[in-house]
Formats: sequence, C-alpha cells, structure tokens
Amino acid sequence: MAINKLNRPSAERKALLRGLVTSLIWNGKVETTLARAKQARPIAEKIITRAIREYENTITVTKEAGEDKDKTEFTNDAPGRLAARRLIMEYLYDFPETKKDKESKYEYRERTGDNKHPVIEKLFREIAPKYDKRAKELGQGGGYTRILKKGPRRGDAAEIVILELV
Repeated sequence: MAINKLNRPSAERKALLRGLVTSLIWNGKVETTLARAKQARPIAEKIITRAIREYENTITVTKEAGEDKDKTEFTNDAPGRLAARRLIMEYLYDFPETKKDKESKYEYRERTGDNKHPVIEKLFREIAPKYDKRAKELGQGGGYTRILKKGPRRGDAAEIVILELV
C-alpha cells in the first residue's frame, strides 16, 4: 500500500500523525486536512481495535500484608493487556490532565493522583468498552472514525475535514 508522504520528512510525518491520533482519542474529534485525516484514520482504528481486544483482560490478585496477614485484593493487567498498553503507549503522546476552573492544586492531585497516563486510561476505560458494546449490538467491528468534509480552507484551498470518533 502506497502512503502519502504529506510533503514532510519521515520523522516529522510520524510526529504529525502521532499528534493527530492522540488528539483524536483525547478530544473525540480533530479538524485537519483531508490528506492528513486519511493517513491518521487507519492508525487510530488499529489502536482502538487493540484496546477493544484487551480491555477486559485483567487478573485479580490477593496479597497478604502485615503481621495480621490482612488479605487485600488487587486488579492487575493480564500479560496480554499489559503488552497492548505498552504498544499503545509507545505510539501515543502523553497529554497531561488539564486543571479545571477554580480547582485547587490539592483537588487536582486528588483527582489525577493515580492516573499517570490519562490518554491510555481514557482509551481503555471509556472508548474500548463503548465500541465493544457497539460491535456486539451491530454484529460488526471497525468503523470507529468518520470524516466529515467542511470545505476548502481560505488561503490555499486545502480540503478541511473533521475526523471524529463515531
């Protein structure tokens, strides 16, 4: 399959596509040119598919701690899910969680304390279950993104589109 080089060196092109896909997953939609959207779409679909296959794959572990031998249960990622998370983390950028209006530093830390990779967490906790449920209802997989054309951009007449999650 031939790829559109987007008139950029390979490192710059890969960084551009990584940023587009990360923004798409984080925000739900991205406004870009048609050529960029066509390049980012299959990458986003593959990442979402990998998350859907592994999002439920967890192991419950019981650990004994202290002199009283208190038993505590933890939910860990299974090896397949951990590998999928690492592959996705390798591609996507890490966007920090934004601080809300009138939120103190303490409240922000409490809200985001255990969440070191918010984009990955959103993908596995919100997006993957949503599309897995959709796939089971419709009996089909894939088709997680849509391209809506807005028209030509003023200045260079490049076709502007909105790439969004369905």
